[in-house]
Amino acid sequence: MGYGYTSPADLAFENKMRGEIIAAARAMNAGGTDFSTFKNSRCNPRYWTRTVNGGFELNAGVAPSAAINDIFVNGRLYAFECAMAMVMILYRATISMIGESAFDRYFTDLFLWDWNYDSNLKLITTFDPSELQPGDVVYFKNPDHDPDKPEWQGENAIMLSNDRYYGHGLGIKSASEMITSLNKERVPGSRTSAYLADEGLHPDFAYIASLATRSDRGLPGNRRPRTAIYSRIGTKSYIIR
Repeated sequence: MGYGYTSPADLAFENKMRGEIIAAARAMNAGGTDFSTFKNSRCNPRYWTRTVNGGFELNAGVAPSAAINDIFVNGRLYAFECAMAMVMILYRATISMIGESAFDRYFTDLFLWDWNYDSNLKLITTFDPSELQPGDVVYFKNPDHDPDKPEWQGENAIMLSNDRYYGHGLGIKSASEMITSLNKERVPGSRTSAYLADEGLHPDFAYIASLATRSDRGLPGNRRPRTAIYSRIGTKSYIIR
């Protein structure tokens, strides 16, 4: 893949986690969550507090793994946009791979909003479409979207197979079907089609694997850095928190 030597154990972990990402995407598709803009987002107040910008902040005393799992169990209580969905799916797959105890140890103070994510969810970006694999996050860009509907500027999606993708709000579709759906939300009369961008991202699988066994030494009082913002694929956004 161009990232240097990968041991058989690392490759096995990567392949399994890619499978868990795909499984989490399919679970979200079947789980009853709704698509919404940040303005109309909603969450289960037992686990999350909805913030003024439409994000979800983990409630005090709640286990991070329990809050993420609830999104997939009680989906009808939730509505959010597609970038948030991608982060939720990656968190769910991480729980499946390292276990709830390790996830709760390293993924504290969760805040779900756009591409905001915990600093321990390290992500790797590729700009070579030949390197994209099932389990990657990809982006369908809609450059001529209706300016009154910024939510249709593009669609973040999980690549499920060579031509099947899950996008929150659009469901599971082929690339051409994703593009057709986005083209319906263009400026009237536009002939500029949506398209699948070359860029994609996936977790740093070797780093995620290390979280299952590494210690907390070097972090006084078992405290960790707070969430970090990712230079996301697709249209960039920024948050000060």
